[in-house]
Amino acid sequence: MNVFGVDIGGSGIKGAPVDLERGALTEERHKVLTPQPATPDGVAGCVAEVVAHFGWTGPVGVTFPGVVAGSTIRTAANVDKSWIGVDAGALIGERVGGLPVTVLNDADAAGIAEMTFGAGRGRKGTVIMLTLGTGIGSALFVDGRLVPNTELGHLELKGHDAEKRASTKAKEDEDLSWEHWATKRVQKYLAHVEMLFSPELFIIGGGVSRKADKFLPLIEDIRAEIVPAELENNAGIVGAAMAAGGA
Repeated sequence: MNVFGVDIGGSGIKGAPVDLERGALTEERHKVLTPQPATPDGVAGCVAEVVAHFGWTGPVGVTFPGVVAGSTIRTAANVDKSWIGVDAGALIGERVGGLPVTVLNDADAAGIAEMTFGAGRGRKGTVIMLTLGTGIGSALFVDGRLVPNTELGHLELKGHDAEKRASTKAKEDEDLSWEHWATKRVQKYLAHVEMLFSPELFIIGGGVSRKADKFLPLIEDIRAEIVPAELENNAGIVGAAMAAGGA
C-alpha cells in the first residue's frame, strides 16, 4: 500500500509516495523551499505543489514543526505565529483538492518511522528520537508507545531554548566546528535530556544524520546508546505517510 507523505520544515518542504510495507519512498522526493514568512497560506500552497508534482490522488500525511492537537496547530516555533489555532488538516485538505489529510508533529512522525523501520525497531524501554535541523524536534517512546508533542527542543539550556544552542542552524549561524558543536552544545543538551528521562537509546535524526560520523563519535559521558537515524532525513515523510495510512 502506498500513501503520500509530506514533511514541513523550517527551510524546506519535501514529499513523496511511501510504500508502507517497506517504509521506503517509491519515487525520488520532491522538495521546495519553505516560504518566508512561513504563513499558513504560503506553506499550504507549497504542500499542494509537492503533492501535485506527483499527480497524487489518495490520502496525504503531513508533518508540522510544532504541537498538533487533532489537526489544530498549538505552537509554531520555526514558522509564522499565525499558524497557532489553525486547523491545518482542513486548510491543507482544501488546497490539495479535498484529499484526506492527516497532520502530526514532525519529530513524532520521524520517530514513528524509526521505531518501525529504522534504528528503534524492537527496542523496549525509553527511546528518544531527536531531529536536529532548523530547530530540535523530539519524539519520546516508552516500550514502543509514543508520548506525543514532547517538544524537548524547548528545554532551557544556558538560559536559552536548547534549539537556539544545539540545533544544526545554531552550528551554521555561529560557524561552529563539528568538535565544538558536538562537545559543547549537543553533548550538554543530551546530558540534560538524559538527566530528565534516563533513556536507553537516543536516535539522532534530521539532515545532519547523514554526517553522523563527523560528530557522534565526539560525544562522551552519555550513558544511553546514541545512534543515527537509519531513514536519515526521509523519516518524517515515511512517518507522515504511516499516520495517513492508519499505521
